[in-house]
Amino acid sequence: MIFSLENDQCRVTVNSHGAELSSFIRKDLNNLEYIWQADPAVWARHAPVLFPIVGRLPLDTYLHEGKEYKLPQHGFARDQQFALLSQTSDELIFSLKADENTRALYPFDFELIIRYQLRGNRLVVGWQVHNRAAEQELLFSIGAHPAFRCPLLPDEQFEDYCFEFDHAVSFERHLLAGGLLTGQTEPVLNDQTELPLTYELFADDALVLKKFDFTHLTLRSRTSERAVRVRFDGFPYLGLWTKGPGAPFVCVEPWQGVASTVGGPQELANKEGILNLPPNQTFTTEYSITVE
Repeated sequence: MIFSLENDQCRVTVNSHGAELSSFIRKDLNNLEYIWQADPAVWARHAPVLFPIVGRLPLDTYLHEGKEYKLPQHGFARDQQFALLSQTSDELIFSLKADENTRALYPFDFELIIRYQLRGNRLVVGWQVHNRAAEQELLFSIGAHPAFRCPLLPDEQFEDYCFEFDHAVSFERHLLAGGLLTGQTEPVLNDQTELPLTYELFADDALVLKKFDFTHLTLRSRTSERAVRVRFDGFPYLGLWTKGPGAPFVCVEPWQGVASTVGGPQELANKEGILNLPPNQTFTTEYSITVE
């Protein structure tokens, strides 16, 4: 089912399938759409929620207490039907609870609550992960994967855009092979405030960042006033990605977790980026998207 939030400036649409943000329109800018519209010929998703892992596992397999389990890249939440818990004029709240199907892939008792709050031209996306078990610790990662139309206007090109930072930044990317981290790195920026977009930048898959000193970035057009700002305070990992040459979108992905390294399956508890939540406790975090 499709649910909407709306105010004088914007209209937001969320699909209960995956509790996925599927549209973010500026009504006061001629109904300009900022979210990629999931053309299946290119990439058939809008902004999936990554849970209970971020990235890929070796052989799509992990171990827990010596038993082998299978999980697809980015987990299963993005393909699950969420229940609507609450709807007001400016807020939607969805829930996904463990059941016999999720336990076959992931033997933990959880509830994932996703909240969307529309505040002017800013959308706040909040996550709560609750460990419903009385004794067992909950091992998980969670991440965002919103795809933004790039270019936003018909007379622009992908290369007319850049990622803009509010201060000079330096960082390196952690390289991937087959969706797994290789342990190798490559410098990207050195004391610069902009990262120009080119398809060549993503020729070797996503830019995976682990150490960075910024809490937000802006996808900005060089030829118009249009921009998207993503804020992600407290997120230890960040992914930047597009599908390939000609794909008219780019993703800004704040992550609480990261892909596994090249090698064989390992215990989930030993995977980098896995959070360990005690029984009956709740993990809470949020990020935001502002459309300009």
